[in-house]
Amino acid sequence: MVKDLQKYAAERGIKYFMVSYTDLFGGQRAKLVPAQAINDMAVDGAGFAGFATWLDLTPAHPDMMAVPDASSVIQLPWKKEVAWLASNCVMEGAPVAQAPRNVLRKLVDEAAKEGLRVKTGVEPEFFLLTPEGDKIADPYDNAEKPCYDQQAMMRQYDVIAEVCDYMLELGWEAYQNDHEDATGQYEMNWKYDDALQTADKHSFFKFMMKSVAEKHGLRCTFMPKPFKGLTGSGCHAHISVWSLDGSENAFADSSKELGLSDRGRTFLGGIMKHASALAAICNPTVNSYKRINAPRTSSGATWAPNTVTWTGNNRTHMVRVPGPGRFELRLPDGAANPYLLQAIIIAAGLDGIRSKADPGKRHDIDMYTQGHTITDAPKLPLNLLDALREYDKDSTLKAMMGEEFSAAYMKLKHKEWDSFVSHFSRWEHDNTLDI
Repeated sequence: MVKDLQKYAAERGIKYFMVSYTDLFGGQRAKLVPAQAINDMAVDGAGFAGFATWLDLTPAHPDMMAVPDASSVIQLPWKKEVAWLASNCVMEGAPVAQAPRNVLRKLVDEAAKEGLRVKTGVEPEFFLLTPEGDKIADPYDNAEKPCYDQQAMMRQYDVIAEVCDYMLELGWEAYQNDHEDATGQYEMNWKYDDALQTADKHSFFKFMMKSVAEKHGLRCTFMPKPFKGLTGSGCHAHISVWSLDGSENAFADSSKELGLSDRGRTFLGGIMKHASALAAICNPTVNSYKRINAPRTSSGATWAPNTVTWTGNNRTHMVRVPGPGRFELRLPDGAANPYLLQAIIIAAGLDGIRSKADPGKRHDIDMYTQGHTITDAPKLPLNLLDALREYDKDSTLKAMMGEEFSAAYMKLKHKEWDSFVSHFSRWEHDNTLDI
């Protein structure tokens, strides 16, 4: 545990700290603080005008202070003189309730009151593009079935290996990297951790991946569906829940179906119960719904759900249980806010435990070819507006996430939707010019 950041800087040759926080839309905001001033910032925080970022604040609000969490400090492996700090947003001495990291911290505390410690791993998918962002960076990456393409992986070896080396250096226990199902698409994996630590690592990973790509003259995007006809970028979350001391997996029970304990089953029940509302957080952009409601892609499958169903080790459903004591939520996409993603999982799961929610019948069919045979499972929202309406109807989930957060998120996301629908598109011109 780092207690004296100035001393930490002196020992490691750090000149500057990036005091960083994540806003409601997943934007990472930071101030660059000289090491000589960091101990004062560690107490009082770095001042921001919250209105200037995606938070529901006005220019008249007092300074919002980003108070760094010293335990989150990461020395930038690609620029050793700089260190990054995740921060908690405070205004006039009180936590800003709508700030995503604060939302997650509150829910981590709620889980702890139940004697539970939520651990998660994320699988962020991304594309490497040309600097303009209009096409994939590797012109030779054009196979019909590009997933796990060995040659394509090696052509981007310098970028992928550099980031993986950094994760190993940071002690994240990175364990595999692969070319994903779309041309130009990749995924990198590191070991699961407590939900807050996973969110901090996820946030830093996106920053690191973009920075290293830019260093190599490329552009990295986590946009859910950057190209029509190609598989979109998901951010699958693997979830398990443990005792507070981390010694016992509360989800594991070898005597139960798929090795999932009764408590684990009710946590899953909460995810299923709130799934349509979860989409507002797990799939937070207009573009997100091009992924979860996509037609068949050029590779033959979207690898994304469109119906609220669960299964065993079968990737065509919204949730799969790949092994005892954990399950994978396949709903989230690359645009998901790292902190709100973890928060919404805990909120839905805790309500499932408290209400003893039943996840319903398990389905083991191929949803891509036989999904039409399931008539009693809800369809996921077709667009962002539908998802926001589902979230707004879910009073339990809104309360779990915090009423101030929920009101702010809904307000800003509705403004985003209004901006989208007021935009004149090429489609309108092509299809209604001669009507």
